Amino acid sequence: MDASTLITASATDLAAAIAGGEVSSVEVTRTHLDRIAAVDGVVHAFLSVDEEGALAQAAAVDARIAAGEQVGPLAGVPLALKDVLAQKGIPTTAGSKILEGWRPPYHATVTQRLLDAGIVILGKTNLDEFAMGSSTENSAYGPTNNPWDLTRVPGGSGGGSAAALAAFEAPLAIGTDTGGSIRQPAAFTGTVGVKPTYGGTSRYGQIALASSLDQPGPCGRTVLDTALLHEVIAGHDPKDQTSLDAPVPPVVAAARAGDVKGLRIGVVKELGGEGYAPEVEANFRATVDLLSGLGAEIVEVSCPHFEYALAAYYLILPSEASSNLARFDAMRYGLRLGDDGTRSTEQVMALSREAGFGAEVKRRIILGTYALSAGYRDAFYGSAQKVRTLVQQDFTAAFARADVLVSPTTPTAAFRLGERVDDPMAMYLNDLCTIPTNLAGNAAGSFPTGLTTDGLPIGFHVMAPHQADDRLYRVGAALERTLTDRWGGSLLDRVPVLAPTATTTEVTR
Repeated sequence: MDASTLITASATDLAAAIAGGEVSSVEVTRTHLDRIAAVDGVVHAFLSVDEEGALAQAAAVDARIAAGEQVGPLAGVPLALKDVLAQKGIPTTAGSKILEGWRPPYHATVTQRLLDAGIVILGKTNLDEFAMGSSTENSAYGPTNNPWDLTRVPGGSGGGSAAALAAFEAPLAIGTDTGGSIRQPAAFTGTVGVKPTYGGTSRYGQIALASSLDQPGPCGRTVLDTALLHEVIAGHDPKDQTSLDAPVPPVVAAARAGDVKGLRIGVVKELGGEGYAPEVEANFRATVDLLSGLGAEIVEVSCPHFEYALAAYYLILPSEASSNLARFDAMRYGLRLGDDGTRSTEQVMALSREAGFGAEVKRRIILGTYALSAGYRDAFYGSAQKVRTLVQQDFTAAFARADVLVSPTTPTAAFRLGERVDDPMAMYLNDLCTIPTNLAGNAAGSFPTGLTTDGLPIGFHVMAPHQADDRLYRVGAALERTLTDRWGGSLLDRVPVLAPTATTTEVTR
């Protein structure tokens, strides 16, 4: 394989070539490191690159294969890791200045499972600070640019992970999803992103934003690649008390089958209409028709409380975030300012938090602290939790009529950098379709289904009941197979060619 083939090949094909001795993992890893060096100066998908560590991991996989060891289905394939998951000895910032320079003394469970599977971690990817945002413009280290149009956002908070896939800097990536942070970036970049059932993947070692909503998940360029990665990171973890002690759904088998015949697909009537771009709605309707033509049964379902989900989410999330972020007080780790012996502990804390947190983080801490304050807790946080129950009841009723629910992933395609920075409500509305799933803890995924006339990707959103993650992959694989035939190749074949440039990404070793 030449360099061009190595960076555009699927993870499944790369793993097969490595296992078969056609190419080494070191060669594959070296090619992707060269690609990062060539294009990340304009994309800024990575916050740090662990070149030495990645090549050492790749060499270890090659040695195992040379010794005749049986390796996993993704062994030797490079991956980009969202910088909100701990990796021992590697800078982990959560996109915030307050954690600058912190090197965790342990691996997150997801990180450990990747390494155990022989997957090579190239580096850590950019994100909105503490995963708070819908555009990756809130990173303390500067925004990530969308490879489809460098003047536009790649979505957030996992814009770095999604952009790394679309820029062919990595064939696999890991994201985390609190209100759509895997699925919205997938829709904006023409890639695949899945939020597993809450508890299906471990949160141990993930820097928490909102503990009842956060969930790590797989990102890929194909449905099968994403399913294989899902299987690697999923499963019970005794270190996480919210981890499900149950079998992992058969996601890989579902991705290989890709059959929707007889599947009941529910169109959520509240997720459309005013506020949705006409091209997005037209693409959604065409995709539903396509699924009907493949043998699925289409039904319309109503989820009347979804219209309150956004408001409830923006009370629950800041409330939990204000509690989780209290630990970043300059006393335990990270940034510490003013500690010169002349100031009190409280003054050092205040100086450090003022300098270390960005505007969006401060906004949500203030909102969450207010929502939890004496005299207001029941009126705000308590009411939001009641709405959450109503949203969960909507899902239960809808899933009695349909095996999966569908909607556009986002109301619009990728917007321009800076376009919504001064309008938080406009930014929050991007997550309108994805937030209900996090409130209920269901599984959901975004799959690419077309382009706007401006050449920007559009995503198709599929939601499944708890522990029925495999249904997402059935639908995604059926769409991928049909649309790939129609397009004469992958949608990512049409991403503009990025001109090589000097990279500014930090090299950690």
